[in-house]
Amino acid sequence: MKNIFSLILAGMIGGVTVLGINKISQEETVVNYNQSPRATLASQNSAAAVVLPIDFVRASEYATEVVVHIMAEESLTSARKRQEDSRKSRRSPFDDFFGGDLFGNDFFGQDFFRGNGQKNGSGSGVIFSKDGYIVTNNHVVGFADNILVTLQDGREVKATKIGTDPSTDLAVLKIDVEGNLPTLEFANSDDVKVGEWVLAVGNPFSYLTSTVTAGIISAKGRDLDIISEDKSIEEFLQTDAVVNPGNSGGALVSTEGKLLGINTAIATPTGVYAGYSFAIPSNLVKRVVYDIIENGDIERVNLGVLGYDVDESVVSDYSLNIDYGFYVDSMDKRSIAQLSGMLPGDVIVAVDYKKVEKFEDIVELMKYNKAGDTVNITVKRKKKDKNIKVKLRKGL
Repeated sequence: MKNIFSLILAGMIGGVTVLGINKISQEETVVNYNQSPRATLASQNSAAAVVLPIDFVRASEYATEVVVHIMAEESLTSARKRQEDSRKSRRSPFDDFFGGDLFGNDFFGQDFFRGNGQKNGSGSGVIFSKDGYIVTNNHVVGFADNILVTLQDGREVKATKIGTDPSTDLAVLKIDVEGNLPTLEFANSDDVKVGEWVLAVGNPFSYLTSTVTAGIISAKGRDLDIISEDKSIEEFLQTDAVVNPGNSGGALVSTEGKLLGINTAIATPTGVYAGYSFAIPSNLVKRVVYDIIENGDIERVNLGVLGYDVDESVVSDYSLNIDYGFYVDSMDKRSIAQLSGMLPGDVIVAVDYKKVEKFEDIVELMKYNKAGDTVNITVKRKKKDKNIKVKLRKGL
């Protein structure tokens, strides 16, 4: 009896052990699809793992609700004035802006705006606030007097242009509609990493409305030199999501459905998508849009100084007692620097009390400043520091 009982007990223990191991094994294969779009399914028979596809459905639903279609048209009065100004200068002021460059970097939709008649074209926009502010590109609406916005639900609303910032190629519109409009939460574009999946949402070729494409962030901080402004700010996010003319002003969206940027340009030899597109990062968008809403059109200005980065040769040639900064050799006539009291021979060593090693530091420290702002410039003059309050002015 003892032997029989021992055998029965051993069998029961063995069975429980097998069941327990089998249950643990099964639990290890269970995937919680709510934890991550990149959930991994472990194989029972292999150490290899299978990465499940990323689900873009929810992000697409969020984004298509806030991306609008924009039709923009120049008035006859504005067209005639532009043509007259063009004849006087023998050149259209828009030639450089819409002409691309040797590398084929173009703003979307530029071909729609060419010609000597009234300019018109289409693009996209993103609802910025529940009360009707919309962000888009300056090259989509900057020329326009008449702007019509079509919402995702089909409503057509006339829009008012609140202001533009040509230096960042951003513009803000306002529509008046009943009820609260949908919006997207802003992502922190500084945190996005190369290789992350993104969606591009817009209205390519005008008639393919609410189109969603997917790609990855392929580079950050691209400066393409395609905004023909002295104070241009280019920090583009580069993606391989398919975009085309008409996508300008549309949304670049994370897989979480947050706004990462405003689609703006493509690198192309043909005028249509050829593999790379560029978006203004959301952190810059947010800063500029709030500024436009508060102040209207933004005009960024330069100091108007000419000179040299301080190095050994400059120190020797001008007998300087400092080995860093920017040596002011001359200034543009009636420039901001000249009118503020800066002199040839001054060495700019700080902007708003932040050290200047070279001219690029001045550009970086002042890139967000605009007409109306006051900047403190510290210069070394005759071996002494001098602080100069510089009031940035328009039209100089």
